[in-house]
Amino acid sequence: MVRLNLATALLAVTGAAYATRGKAPNVLPGAYIVEYEDGHDGNALLKSIQDDTSKRMDLDFQLFKGASIQFKDLKNAAERAEQVASMPAVKNLWPVHVYSIPEHTVHSVGSPSAAEYRKRADAANDTFTPHLMTQVNKLRAEGIDGKGIKIAVVDTGTDYNHPALGGCFGPGCLVSFGTDLVGDKYNGFNIPVPDPDPVDNCNGHGSHVAGIIAAQTNNPYGIIGAATGVTLGSFKVFGCDGQVGNDVLIAAFNMAYEAGADLITASIGGASGWSEDNWAVAVQRIVEAGVPCTVSAGNSGDEGIFFASTAANGKRVTAIASVDNTLSPAILTEASYTISGSANNVSFGFTPGTPDAWAGVSLPLYSVSLDATDPANACTPLPDDTPDLSNKIVLIRRGSCTFAVKLANAAAKGAKYVIFYNNVGGVIAVTGTVDAIKAVAMVTADQGATWINALKAGQEVVVHMVDSDSAEKILQNFPNTLTPGYLSSYTSWGPTNEVDFYPDLAAPGGMILSTYPLALGGYAVLSGTSMACPITAAVYALIMQKRGIKDPQTIESLLAATANPNIWSDGAGHTLPSLAPAAQQGAGLIQAYDAAYATTILSRSGISFNDTDNFAPTQKFDIKNIGKSDVTFTLSNVGALTAYTFADDTSIEVQAFPNTFAQGVSASLAFPDGSSVTVPAGQTKSVTVVATQPQGLDAKRLPVYSGYIALNGTDGSSLSLPYMGVVGSMHSLTVLDAEDTYISQSTDEDYAPVASNKTFLLPPQGHVNDTQYANVSLPVIVLNLAMGSPFVRVDVVPVKTCRKVNTTEILGTQTIGPIMGAPYEWMPRGQAPSSWDGMLADGSYAPSGTYKFAVKALHIFGKKGDVKEYDVMETEPFGIRYMKNGLKRRAVTMRV
Repeated sequence: MVRLNLATALLAVTGAAYATRGKAPNVLPGAYIVEYEDGHDGNALLKSIQDDTSKRMDLDFQLFKGASIQFKDLKNAAERAEQVASMPAVKNLWPVHVYSIPEHTVHSVGSPSAAEYRKRADAANDTFTPHLMTQVNKLRAEGIDGKGIKIAVVDTGTDYNHPALGGCFGPGCLVSFGTDLVGDKYNGFNIPVPDPDPVDNCNGHGSHVAGIIAAQTNNPYGIIGAATGVTLGSFKVFGCDGQVGNDVLIAAFNMAYEAGADLITASIGGASGWSEDNWAVAVQRIVEAGVPCTVSAGNSGDEGIFFASTAANGKRVTAIASVDNTLSPAILTEASYTISGSANNVSFGFTPGTPDAWAGVSLPLYSVSLDATDPANACTPLPDDTPDLSNKIVLIRRGSCTFAVKLANAAAKGAKYVIFYNNVGGVIAVTGTVDAIKAVAMVTADQGATWINALKAGQEVVVHMVDSDSAEKILQNFPNTLTPGYLSSYTSWGPTNEVDFYPDLAAPGGMILSTYPLALGGYAVLSGTSMACPITAAVYALIMQKRGIKDPQTIESLLAATANPNIWSDGAGHTLPSLAPAAQQGAGLIQAYDAAYATTILSRSGISFNDTDNFAPTQKFDIKNIGKSDVTFTLSNVGALTAYTFADDTSIEVQAFPNTFAQGVSASLAFPDGSSVTVPAGQTKSVTVVATQPQGLDAKRLPVYSGYIALNGTDGSSLSLPYMGVVGSMHSLTVLDAEDTYISQSTDEDYAPVASNKTFLLPPQGHVNDTQYANVSLPVIVLNLAMGSPFVRVDVVPVKTCRKVNTTEILGTQTIGPIMGAPYEWMPRGQAPSSWDGMLADGSYAPSGTYKFAVKALHIFGKKGDVKEYDVMETEPFGIRYMKNGLKRRAVTMRV
């Protein structure tokens, strides 16, 4: 059956931006992925359409047969795509979506021209905390290092010239296989120019990921990968800037699979929530073929619950959440200071900010306050008796207002140079774009207190700053006193829109020290689920080596059963004495040693009881005992926090993190065959669990409950199986925020609503992409989806036109047709502005006149053919007229 998904293809015609609050993928203008029907000749198909298409990429793989194509005529691309989709040789046709370089936070980096890298003497503990947190150190102590396992990394490439990353590329090297699929100049929208060299020398993300997996010990900071014995494959899918098409991603995963990778990892994704997404489906096929794929769960935790990312939300794909490191490592630039004219310089470390004109600056220190506990330093204008600060370095405590406010108040008194001292452990890089400020930096809370004490004692402190690009770098580790081992506040929440279990596992991703391209500094501290994903991939390799297995489900189940769930934290130092929801942490923090040596294997890694409408209360799982002795397991239920999706029973907008919870309310679980089960050695027993949804909850607020089935064995083992479910109806949810769906204009970056009956003067038909019309304002339909929708229509409804038009009734609406690109499939929640140049989905143009857009968004689990299954709204009327070719005229109010 041919499946045509032209989601957001309008933008492929107009070239306009597509954006959502949830950072949904863009669409590549005129580009499509064709999957061939089984048994059909793809070459013959491509030859038959070669007159109006060019081939972007061959996608000729064992598990995916197809190609990506580019229509030469953007004006008629969608219409031609419809025709191609109907050809017998075509199984599926999708627009090419593009995804951004993975989000991550860069806390501190080394310097490519630094004279020396060294470890600070008071940071002498060389034990790598992410390994302690995950038990990797215990396996490494036994010589388990992943030897013989091939891990393919799909990312920005790898700086294999880095000594800690092997220093070479090819057979016999650490980075032994892979390729560059796109070239450095690729930005996601131009044609990839592949070459065989996957070096990463202009981004850094992939090199950081590679170091987390397999960094060798020949480096000054003692960084060590979790699986130093593996061989790495590097499949570069990003240029130096920009994005990547999902045709490239599908190719990269399949190339890695066919290169013999034992597992594939990618810290890439975008807002989705649908396992039906084409990239997710392609990755699912690889997992089903026996190769595990770990994908980061996403960094959109602030978006709240139900915000799963693709391809991590693919069925059987392992989605990785992030927890924060127990230490806050920082790579600091070394400078010095003197007190009261002492000849002895005292060294200290700082993180340079932006701007960074510190070279040669040596000035007395002035503090705006001598209270080292005051969070409001410089949050209000400085006193009138403040001296001229132009010849001083101003010391300000980080605190309760923004850096910009503090800097502006300092600059008002003449300040040019400002050093912040932190109010928590560690340091961060500060950006201070305030006129007159030439340089900013940050030091630790302890360093700030030392200076404050000296100033309070009446001593002069003179600070001698340095050029951060050439000065020595020092590594200093600070205790993470705020969120040690807790879930990172940025980690994205599940479940999927269809209540599939998500995420699966969690690993250290916050504040991780690893390698970086030599040209960019060599080493860096980064945060993101991007950093949690590779250590999980490395742990997979350790388990593969130790246990001699490679089955994706078995390894995921071992890690899930032995993981440690953690209590909830808001990321700001506040916790609750209950386990964080499984929708945030999955099974919990992975424990490599326990998984590697477990003699009990569960058949599942997570259970979803779905929502009230689709409630599946009876579930089964198997307990397999591969040990030498019989084991009796006691079964119990450990509830986690129940998270409300909505703040109140009238809201349709998902709460931003941190959520509100129903504490002490969880599902009841019954075990009909008894709360204990004995599994003889070498045998398997099936367990039935029957769930009763939590009682006393407000179903209109859509509470998501979860917990863990605890299995405590007489052999001393302690296992758990996570579960989740929803009280309420996913199908009944309002998915279209009708009050916040409206007409805007493409020249407004904020997409504010326009007045009713505004007339737009559009480019001549078929010329919207001509450069002379680049600044013409097009009407924009700003879709606001309160929840994800599997199918969204945007139909054009005539109000009054200059010539007669024919309309057709579609789902109760008289329309001349949908806008070009509609309908859209598998849409994430969030704001999605789509501009319109007057073209309809069939390639024709709406005549000049007054129109409305009729928007219909299908409910989750809804039936496409029934209008009652949609949220429906019509916009305010607006007018369109067309310019004559080569002319631009001012927009006017049109009377027709």
